[in-house]
Amino acid sequence: MTALRRPTPAEPWPDTRAGPDVPSGASRDLPPELGPDAIGVLEGRTFMFSDARGDVPRGSIGGLVHDDTRFLSQWELTIDDQALSVLSSGTVDAYSAAFFLANADLPLLPANRVGLRRQRVVGDGLYERIELRYFGIEPVTIRVRLAVGADFADLFEIKESGRDRAPDIERQHERDGSALRFGYRNGSFTASVRVEADPPADLVDGDALVWDVRLERGHQWSCDLKVPLRSGEEDYRPVLRGLGETFDHGPEDPSTRWAAAKPRLHSDSDLLGDVYHQSAVDLVSMRIEKTIAGEPVVLFAAGLPWFLTVFGRDTLITAYQSMICGPDVARGALIVLASHQAKKFDDFTDQEPGKIFHEYRSGELTQLGLKPFHPYYGGADTTALWLILLSEYWRWTGDDHLVRSLRDNAEAALRWIDHFGDRDGDGYVEYATRSTQGLGNQCWRDSPDGIQYADGGIPVLPIATCETQGYTYDAKRRMAELAAGPWHDPDLAQRLHREADRLREQFNRDYWIPERGGYYAVGLDGDKRPIDSMTSNMGHLLWSGIVPDDRAAQVARHLMSPELFSGWGVRTLSTADVGYNPIGYHVGTVWPHDNSIIAAGLARYGHRDEANRIAMAMLEASRHSQHRLPEAFSGYDRSFGHEPVAYPTACNPQAWASGAPLLFLRTMLGLEPGEGRLVADAHVPDELGRIRLHHTAALGRRWNIDAAGSECTVLPAD
Repeated sequence: MTALRRPTPAEPWPDTRAGPDVPSGASRDLPPELGPDAIGVLEGRTFMFSDARGDVPRGSIGGLVHDDTRFLSQWELTIDDQALSVLSSGTVDAYSAAFFLANADLPLLPANRVGLRRQRVVGDGLYERIELRYFGIEPVTIRVRLAVGADFADLFEIKESGRDRAPDIERQHERDGSALRFGYRNGSFTASVRVEADPPADLVDGDALVWDVRLERGHQWSCDLKVPLRSGEEDYRPVLRGLGETFDHGPEDPSTRWAAAKPRLHSDSDLLGDVYHQSAVDLVSMRIEKTIAGEPVVLFAAGLPWFLTVFGRDTLITAYQSMICGPDVARGALIVLASHQAKKFDDFTDQEPGKIFHEYRSGELTQLGLKPFHPYYGGADTTALWLILLSEYWRWTGDDHLVRSLRDNAEAALRWIDHFGDRDGDGYVEYATRSTQGLGNQCWRDSPDGIQYADGGIPVLPIATCETQGYTYDAKRRMAELAAGPWHDPDLAQRLHREADRLREQFNRDYWIPERGGYYAVGLDGDKRPIDSMTSNMGHLLWSGIVPDDRAAQVARHLMSPELFSGWGVRTLSTADVGYNPIGYHVGTVWPHDNSIIAAGLARYGHRDEANRIAMAMLEASRHSQHRLPEAFSGYDRSFGHEPVAYPTACNPQAWASGAPLLFLRTMLGLEPGEGRLVADAHVPDELGRIRLHHTAALGRRWNIDAAGSECTVLPAD
């Protein structure tokens, strides 16, 4: 076991994450931001982040990023070397954006004589169309310049001063102005990008394309820009389409299948319908497609802009949340994560046999072995969550074949829980990083101060957080169900039931704190002392079923108390604890995914009104963010203002926040597969009226659900 000294409250664990929106290892000495009106569009593994003009200024955090590498670091459009004025701009959908601009006041051209529209679409590269129209009286010649830059920065360097690659970047610009090309190589890592212009520029000035445009009143001019990418041996060309159109990947594409499998929602509430639609759109935009053993699969990335990659915890929870929209994403998550299940020990990546990874990156620093993310295994809860999703997938599909094919992976995961996850043999799964670049906290509250005592002190590692024990309990009970079913191993089933019962008994002895009316510690520290802050993690314990019935009501009262419930949702930390901060990443903010799990847990123990109160608060919060729930928002009380106070650097969209409304919907309808059919136990809030969820996939059939209040029917759709 790695020896770690105890930090003081004023000296937290080394900041390996460096804040909520910064990749692990990034610095807080940030280059210029893009401002509050920054606009991001994404599709698959590619995103473009710009300011409200559509520009990416040199030295900013914006750019065109694909697979953790920034291919464009500058993209600035000017007229006569002056920045343009913003009339309006914004995203059209997750993949596209439009920017409406005008010229600034120039010596020979008054302001607002030239109107411009930039239409941008991201998908395997970038496509942009620039259109301008002249509204002046006298003919005029203007110089349109697009300044381009490519730094090929690793994602981990975008928010810090990374290595200057300029001496190693090759330029092969076409003399006729039709294209700019930038290429970079460092050992085995290669990347290149082209900017193709139609019509060609009149001049290539350094790394800029320049057009001298003669305009008369009413005259229009346009230019199409295509930006294909090459990453390693793979070529990517942008998909040409209009704004607002969906990508046509073909009927056999896994993303197309998932979108088609999504049930149709009809509700008396426009709010519910709008949130449902936005969540589905955002989730499809964050899909990642892979081919494993010749089989194409789809799963979700974590979020825009910094986490457009597979995160074990996020991907697994989002797949669980979205099960009512079809099982394909869960299947993809199970297969992909199993294919990277650890088989050896490695300190640098926190790898141990049987462990499911936490984070996967593919940028230069990772490929060259300077960062531990190919993949990184510093998550104490991902292995149990993988087992939970395996069970949930089987319950919804009855797919014995996949469950049997993954049995070896499941048993390896169980061995990791018992032998490597339980570092000292006390029956609990603990974490402590061995990596020089590892995360100090390896639970979902993974910021440096995410786990703390009620007095604000930082506990000594290793730490055994409460929800990880709950997940472990649930995983063992679920694996016992698989052992008794498709695995045909009754001895294993009995052993797992005994282990789960023993864990439940000792957990409720060691984690229960009788003070403050009785509640669960957020964890045990390295000295086995309870970490006594009061947190939202108690709701995860309800979700896992590890809480005895006679304590569930007390947990529910705490979760819905003014100290934890803000009116918009359950805070991550009680306002009564010293470390509470309404804009602290894990110490007072409100997270939609956290609340969706809490609501499901409350409903499990019969607290349906409380679950609905959380769900409705979240739906109402979405009104103020275009029906999209962000990663988190501030924990200020609802009386503080008429809308939730934004968390300044929240990912938006983020997968498990987008998945939260789907789990809220399932919780309100009480949907569960069982005994060969889909069953419901509805408790629909009066504000939502009647809900019809048609063509829901479960157990090889489609089902129509019709619910209002506690009345509900579930009928085969066929």
